[in-house]
Amino acid sequence: MKITVNTLKPRNPLVAACLHRHAGAHRRPAGALRQMAKRELQRALLKERHPCT
Repeated sequence: MKITVNTLKPRNPLVAACLHRHAGAHRRPAGALRQMAKRELQRALLKERHPCT
């Protein structure tokens, strides 16, 4: 008596790569935008220091 095992279809190796890529709008994440805004604010505050300090 022979036992046969049905194998699954072979998976497409390119699909896994596509799924892991970030698709959609190409813009910076919100965290990066917050960090940039914080840095700009600190730069502006350093330039506008009060003369007494």
